[in-house]
Amino acid sequence: MKILIKHRTTGAILCECEQPDTLTSPQALAAIKSGADLRGANLTHALLSGADLRRADLRWANLSHANLSGADLRGTDLRGTDLSEALLSGTDLRGTDLRGADLSEADLSEANLSGGDLRGADLSEADLSDADLSETDLSETDLSETDLSETDLSEE
Repeated sequence: MKILIKHRTTGAILCECEQPDTLTSPQALAAIKSGADLRGANLTHALLSGADLRRADLRWANLSHANLSGADLRGTDLRGTDLSEALLSGTDLRGTDLRGADLSEADLSEANLSGGDLRGADLSEADLSDADLSETDLSETDLSETDLSETDLSEE
């Protein structure tokens, strides 16, 4: 499967990848960081552990089962994104927009979601142990069967 990473405003092709797991290549990560448009992209099972994806536009993308552990997603637009069963442990998600995102059964242990917007997100059966959710908007968020042990839910 060929993946084309395009610039969000010009539409210019920044990188061509053969498989989602090749998104860890320096060329692909540079393309993403420089303003790639990944809205609606199918990145199922992508290996993006430790990747710098700050401020990327990943609205409505499919990142189910992806490995994003330790990634930097600060300020990323993840509205409506499918992150079900994704590995997000230790991920920096400060100030991230996750409205309506599917994080069911995701591993968010030790993740930093402070100052984020999770209104209407599905966090059912997710692991949020030791996560930082301080000053995070959880209105209408599904937290059924979610592990919130040692989670910081302060509003400071």
